[in-house]
Amino acid sequence: MTTKPPVEDFATDWDHTDPQWVNNPYPIWEELRERCPIAHTHRYGGGWFPTTHEMVSAVANDTVHFTSRQVVVTNNKFPEFAPPAPMGGAPPITSDPPFHQIARRIMLPALAPGPVNALEPQIRELCVQHLDEIAGREFVDAGSEYAQFISPGVISRMLGFPPEDEDRFRDFVHLVLDLVDLPAEERAPLFAPMADYFSRQIDDHLANPRDDFTSYLLGVEVGGSKLAPEHVRGTMVLMLVAGIDTTWSAIGAAIWHLATHPKDLERLVNEPAIMPLAVEEFLRFYAPVTMARMVKEDFEFFGCPMKKDDWLLLGFPAANRDPVAFDDADRFIIDRAVNRHAAFGLGIHRCAGSNLARLELRVAVEEFIKRFTKFELAAGGDVTWAQGQVRGPRQIPLHVLAS
Repeated sequence: MTTKPPVEDFATDWDHTDPQWVNNPYPIWEELRERCPIAHTHRYGGGWFPTTHEMVSAVANDTVHFTSRQVVVTNNKFPEFAPPAPMGGAPPITSDPPFHQIARRIMLPALAPGPVNALEPQIRELCVQHLDEIAGREFVDAGSEYAQFISPGVISRMLGFPPEDEDRFRDFVHLVLDLVDLPAEERAPLFAPMADYFSRQIDDHLANPRDDFTSYLLGVEVGGSKLAPEHVRGTMVLMLVAGIDTTWSAIGAAIWHLATHPKDLERLVNEPAIMPLAVEEFLRFYAPVTMARMVKEDFEFFGCPMKKDDWLLLGFPAANRDPVAFDDADRFIIDRAVNRHAAFGLGIHRCAGSNLARLELRVAVEEFIKRFTKFELAAGGDVTWAQGQVRGPRQIPLHVLAS
């Protein structure tokens, strides 16, 4: 990673990769919400960070003033390898209307409740498999030995990719979402192996069609024509990167919470009926995803003079802790009944894979607490968190007290 000066004032110089932000962003967001609800930075070529639910929602629902052509804040706002608007590099998340509606409609059948719910036995089997590998031990790492394996296993099966390539998938995630500090001339060439990998998978599926999402994309027709190769590749990248890191992070955050809140763990173990409510509260309180937009043209937003091509980093996690939008917003309430959180985004880009993410999170936590009924953070163990726009714990060293 590059060496950068630390942030001294997040209101005028925010950086989502700064160690303070990575380790514990919530006090930063709370302070900004009170003092400067739309923070500004000159880093990454200039950008803004709204912290209230009202402002985040306003940006997410405004496709007139904001474009989604780039959704990851980096030092390169105009990468040569990414198709321009309205498609963008990973449709539909990088697509603007009206193309967005077409690209999103293509994905929805595979992510509808019926097909997704049919995956539950496979997901549960995957969780049990990895739990079997750490069973009987007093000390386990719930991040590196469990959470990191669940979503790659699910997504690789959906895409029809070799399961032995899962380490490579995590490398792709790291490149796309974590290595955003690299200078553009250093980062851009790193995408070549990923592009080659997806091209090989497309070629293999064209030669050997099967019942998976990749073959589905290759067979889809819009207006009598097959999807453009860059559309197919971009949607596959979206499915893999977004489908892995977001759920991996959510599973890890849920287990970390239970390790540090024994009463909540005890309730979930003894009252399994509250699991659906707990899942929603895990998503609200530890929402892993922030998502970027770019300003289309100069205009003023809530008094801020935004310039063309400025970044907007949408703080969905910050919006979820806005006391104006949620009662007791700063408290984790495991059986919170009213919970219209923004963990899956807002507006037309609300996560198309929310059904799958909820299912993976629920099953992963159910199986973990079934196997380990009482646990805590291991003394002296370091919990590490991913930097960038998807935040979740990577190492979660646990001391198992009962199983």
